[in-house]
Amino acid sequence: MATILEMRGITKEFPGVKALDDVNMRVEAGEIHALVGENGAGKSTLMKVLSGVYPHGSYDGDIVYDGEVERFRGITDSESRGIIIIHQELALIPLLSVAENIFLGNERARGGIIDWHETEARAADLLARVGLSENPKTLVDDLGLGKQQLVEIAKALSKDVRLLILDEPTSSLNEQDSQKLLDLLTEFRSRGITSILISHKLNEISRVADTITVLRDGATVARLDCADGIDEDDIIRAMVGRALDDRYPDKIAHATDDIALEVRDWTVHHPVHADRRVVKDVSFTVRRGEVLGIAGLMGAGRTELAMSLFGRSWGRDITGEARINGAPVDISTVRRAIDAGLAYATEDRKSYGLVLGDTVRHNVPLARLEAVADGMVVNRRREGEVAERYRERLNIKSRSIDQDTMDLSGGNQQKVVLSKWLFADPDILILDEPTRGIDVGAKFEIYTVIRDLAAQGKAIVVISSEMPELLGITDRLYVMNEGRFVGEMPTAEASQERIMAAIIRSGERTA
Repeated sequence: MATILEMRGITKEFPGVKALDDVNMRVEAGEIHALVGENGAGKSTLMKVLSGVYPHGSYDGDIVYDGEVERFRGITDSESRGIIIIHQELALIPLLSVAENIFLGNERARGGIIDWHETEARAADLLARVGLSENPKTLVDDLGLGKQQLVEIAKALSKDVRLLILDEPTSSLNEQDSQKLLDLLTEFRSRGITSILISHKLNEISRVADTITVLRDGATVARLDCADGIDEDDIIRAMVGRALDDRYPDKIAHATDDIALEVRDWTVHHPVHADRRVVKDVSFTVRRGEVLGIAGLMGAGRTELAMSLFGRSWGRDITGEARINGAPVDISTVRRAIDAGLAYATEDRKSYGLVLGDTVRHNVPLARLEAVADGMVVNRRREGEVAERYRERLNIKSRSIDQDTMDLSGGNQQKVVLSKWLFADPDILILDEPTRGIDVGAKFEIYTVIRDLAAQGKAIVVISSEMPELLGITDRLYVMNEGRFVGEMPTAEASQERIMAAIIRSGERTA
């Protein structure tokens, strides 16, 4: 098998930190090559060097592609050579249509005029290839995060790709849609397209990768040939330098009989299409000390339910009742929801979770500024103490608390989001995809925090597309499908098969 890419001695420094230190990586043509490592190991930085986001001259070392030393000055140069990168943070324009986004900068035109018929027809074909049935005229802003990720992949497919780089492509997808994507990568492999896959989902890596490069603290520590038989434990040992015997902390029951949150007949309509009900007469409870999971496929309405509960952040014509500690509460605005003891850690940290252009110091206390203020003025010393405490507690890898959050890895950004809501000290905490984009070692840290909060009597609701995660950390599960709760079970009696059976049965009833 011929070598399509070699990265030799790549070193990249930022002020105060060496992000990459003499990294070497070799990729064979037509293979699926996995790039793994803990958050902050340098994976995304290395791929930004390769794709020209960090141009030649801003790093040391050589990129050899198809036998030629490349000096990419920007992403246009790398794309002209068939290298296409899909970043972890999406690069779509919300108020343009799906078709417009797919062909942005690569327009289908005749005589300088865009051919909309061809544009929409080709977009529909590309959407079908990634498993989406949406109308190409649909605004990206009207799609959920998972579907937006698939639009990004369709956009990459619209170009003459030879080397496809995917940075956490399945982080916002459920298992079924993730499998479709992995099947697509294997199809690409059969057609001679090379893929570099960055993922924290080690089960996916071990399932499809031919070769694995492992980074730790900005350096190459291992190259693993999957033909030799690699399991997840081998990858973990290389990533973290030790074995991780248990993926989840001990599940000690802390749930009491006291109902912290009760939701009755909650119905939410789409914010644009007012006649469409997205959440349909949902009722549920979560008790103090309980970790409650909500399982479901992408598009089931889980995020929409959570956001509508948290100050009506999503949806319109919302009806139903919420009770906290047995009493009706007004959660009609975000401020009122927070004051009532409710918090929501979003899955979309870029749009809703963080002020990306601001520092860790300023982001962590945001939901509870009064606790670090003297009257109307923030006490900088107290603010810094809080930020430093949560930086240590959640092991946020940053140069200091004065580093901008946009410069952190995706997983460390997620930890800042969690820190913000932990500092708010809510009674009920809704966590939407809390470990999205987080490595296996850091996941354990987050799981431990969740169980510790339950031990303190907090009520925790976890929404996750990873069923093993829900089975590993929750006490009880609701299953959601097409806007309704279609199943409820103690986690001790649950399995992936039983969850899917509840979804399938509900679909048959409504068919």
